[in-house]
Amino acid sequence: MTQITLDKTDLKILQVLQENGRLTNVELSERVALSPSPCLRRLKQLEDAGIIRKYAALLSPVTVQLGLQAFIRVSISKAKDAREDFSNAVQTWPEVLSCFALTGETDYLLHAFFTDMNAFSHFVLDTLLSHHGVQDAKSSFVLKEIKHTTALPLQHLQKD
Repeated sequence: MTQITLDKTDLKILQVLQENGRLTNVELSERVALSPSPCLRRLKQLEDAGIIRKYAALLSPVTVQLGLQAFIRVSISKAKDAREDFSNAVQTWPEVLSCFALTGETDYLLHAFFTDMNAFSHFVLDTLLSHHGVQDAKSSFVLKEIKHTTALPLQHLQKD
């Protein structure tokens, strides 16, 4: 990955794309006040530098029958191979959208979606707690989503 310095136009490109990643290059160039060729060149630089990791469609969980959202705090054995095995195993669990290694009382935090409580129960009992390194799991269910965004804050990168 190439390191690049971001100017106001780069930041505007990133901001606009975080709002709508499906814009054509012409639409993007109009919104950031550039002609299409320089806009495409800057976009390619942002991708090559790894600033833009990928593009994705964000689905509505409820409309695809995944109405039960859970955060699961997992404690595992302190053995190095247990951590490595867990990290590899979690990659294969489609219910888990995110997994974070944490400091503090819990080793990992999983963010997962399920069709219902039966699917959640099956996952916890037959998959998660059956993993050899897992010692404990505690779950919290989402009652209401107050804020959800995928847009990173970029204000700290702006130069006056």
